[in-house]
Amino acid sequence: MQPSAASLADSQSESAPSDDSNISTRLRQWAEQQPHSLAIIEPNGRDRLGRPIVRQLSFAGLDREVDELAAGFSEYGIQPGDPIVLMVRAGLDFISLTFALFRAGAVVVLIDPGMGLRSVFRCLDEVDPAGFVAIPPVQVARALRWNAFRNATKNVCVGPKVFGSESIAAISKLGRGRLSQDGRSRFNVTTGDSDPAAIIFTSGSTGPAKGVCYEHKMFAAQAEMIRSRFKIEPGDIDLPCFPLFGLFAAAIGVTTVIPEMNPTKPAEVDPAKIVDAIRDFGVTQAFGSPAVWNRVGPYCEKNGIRFPGLKRVLSAGAPVPISVLESMSHCLTFQGAELHTPYGATESLPVTSIGSREVLEETRALTERGRGTCVGRPFDGVAVKVIQPVDGPIDSIDDVETLPAGEIGEIIVSSRSTTRQYFRRVEQTAAAKVDDPSEPGRIWHRMGDMGSLDDQGRLWFCGRKAHVVHTKSGPLYSVCCEAPFLTLDFVGRAALVGVGDRGSQRPVIVIELAKSSGRKTSNEEFIDRLVAKAAEHDVTRSIERFLFHPSFPVDIRHNVKINREALAEWAKTRVASGEMAERK
Repeated sequence: MQPSAASLADSQSESAPSDDSNISTRLRQWAEQQPHSLAIIEPNGRDRLGRPIVRQLSFAGLDREVDELAAGFSEYGIQPGDPIVLMVRAGLDFISLTFALFRAGAVVVLIDPGMGLRSVFRCLDEVDPAGFVAIPPVQVARALRWNAFRNATKNVCVGPKVFGSESIAAISKLGRGRLSQDGRSRFNVTTGDSDPAAIIFTSGSTGPAKGVCYEHKMFAAQAEMIRSRFKIEPGDIDLPCFPLFGLFAAAIGVTTVIPEMNPTKPAEVDPAKIVDAIRDFGVTQAFGSPAVWNRVGPYCEKNGIRFPGLKRVLSAGAPVPISVLESMSHCLTFQGAELHTPYGATESLPVTSIGSREVLEETRALTERGRGTCVGRPFDGVAVKVIQPVDGPIDSIDDVETLPAGEIGEIIVSSRSTTRQYFRRVEQTAAAKVDDPSEPGRIWHRMGDMGSLDDQGRLWFCGRKAHVVHTKSGPLYSVCCEAPFLTLDFVGRAALVGVGDRGSQRPVIVIELAKSSGRKTSNEEFIDRLVAKAAEHDVTRSIERFLFHPSFPVDIRHNVKINREALAEWAKTRVASGEMAERK
């Protein structure tokens, strides 16, 4: 069931060809329809008067560059189906090179460098790539580990050539020569809907990083669902604070402004630079993790900044705190503008979405009482079920028990963008994917999340399945139990963990104090308030034990998801040593 590098290439010729499935075709269509509209704007510092210095490309210019690079890759020896690792800095080069590799028929391998060198190399060993398109430091690292990458013979350095690689300038020149020799300006490799397009590795924040196999039709479906749901139109200007979303913008015909930030450290973003980009370039929509808007929102409130032209803000990657929704809502003065919080996963994106207005006016109160976080209604074409939790693989959708509205269970989803398998991970694929005999080829993905549906068809997220605390009196769900404590002014973050064996775990709430809490040396003043808050709600009434942690460990990609596994181990040692605050 898992493709090897060879089978990825073999499958290229077996799929029915399609003119529209390859997302790079969407870029070409926009180049024809609006050739002179700007596709990419990349700030590159400031001049003496503080004005932004930019690199920019029109849709026609970007499409021409993609054609030349794709032709150059082909001339250099990159074949359809070759797994090629792309490691370049976020920006114009990332977008043009990704589209070019898609157009050349290569399988783009994307690995988050923020996960650490050891994890990156483990992912690379698993893929066994045919080559690297990467910046010089990556090419040097590849060369030093030459024995590990014997099959990586097609290496392109985005910069001057080093250690057996070819320079990107030479590749572009090769492409121009080939197109000129062929007497045409465009490069084409036929790809089918189900042909492999990319292997995107999960961040590994909730387990070992896994390569998610994307087919061309899945990217096309994602772009269309996002465009339709949020009514995105040509003429919009997007600020994507997560690199992959720049690809969607170009495929939708929208101008992309590259933010001045390190995308691997969104919690450290300089809010002033985000504000300047929105103002200087007339940004109409922006995407970022909650960590980004948690920096931008308070900055704008403090300085009285408003965005009259910003139509929509998107935030995903983790539950968005109420404080972030409130602060960003104050900034958005365009009629009808709000912050939207799409829900999904690398394996199936998008699934649902909800706007900040509905959250603040309606679902917030329920969340604070322990209902869970409402993540909204499904996108068009997305099916969502909540089923009785199952440990182990599920062979068929006919084997599941669908739960009625209001009951918490395991979330499974199916859509045109739902991926079918992990790369070379047979057991993980079997554990996460469910066949649907009623529709050949249809796959349901098990999100690994717990939640419920309400009578309005909205999905409520209650936490990760792996984070359920199994007590003697029944299961406790992380997001449900944490929310009441987050209403306390001294609580920055709260995390539910379990100590002990499954079925008899002791629930513990770990608290990270808010920066404004005025903490001195003792937490005793806070204990009574925590205990009183726990007693107010059925979902938290059984929680009597509390710990204080100086700074929660969080995920690499979005800097927001709490690493509850690490906290559980930390709590275990504290409980064993008797370091526990509790009231009975």
